[in-house]
Amino acid sequence: MRTSEFDSSSEDEEVGEEQLTPFHISWLPLSIVECSQFLGICALPGCKYKDIRRSLQRDVEELQNQGVQDVFVFCTRGELNKYRVPSLLDVYQQRGFTVHHMPFADGDAPELEQCCRILEELQVSLDNNRRTVIHCYGGLGRSALIAACLLLQLSLTMTPNKAIEILREHRGGGAIQTVKQYNFLHEFRERYSSYQESREAATERSVSR
Repeated sequence: MRTSEFDSSSEDEEVGEEQLTPFHISWLPLSIVECSQFLGICALPGCKYKDIRRSLQRDVEELQNQGVQDVFVFCTRGELNKYRVPSLLDVYQQRGFTVHHMPFADGDAPELEQCCRILEELQVSLDNNRRTVIHCYGGLGRSALIAACLLLQLSLTMTPNKAIEILREHRGGGAIQTVKQYNFLHEFRERYSSYQESREAATERSVSR
């Protein structure tokens, strides 16, 4: 293994194993919405910020050990620098993961079009039985929001409040963190339907020309 892949390897050695912040992947069973897959949600691997000290090498190995193939990253490049994992996306690719980098700001919700694109790519990964993980910085706000939107998309009987309850059960009480995220989730189904209808209408117009 080339240590150059992990620019924080020397720093990792300064932190004893017992001092490393634990890295945990929560596997959300999509059987609750009639899908046989699981969706993994985790915090940012290798993060070094304030009192968080993770080892990028160890965390990436944990992802590999759990059979992960696709990784969706919602952190911006600025955040990856701030949290001292600037080479994370490259490391993922070197280790054979398929990387989907779809950033939006911490505490925020994505534009509807971007959200739909993320969900489409997630669906493709899951439909192809690829073991998939999504993460932002803490795996609570942006990641939980996208996972909740996926639940609403996959099941017409799922409600926003039930989706939040499920995510908080799996990720802890901090899941779906801001008013903006909460509102986005509650308006998602209606806005998603309108978006799909307008896309279909546009397709029909271009076909009939």
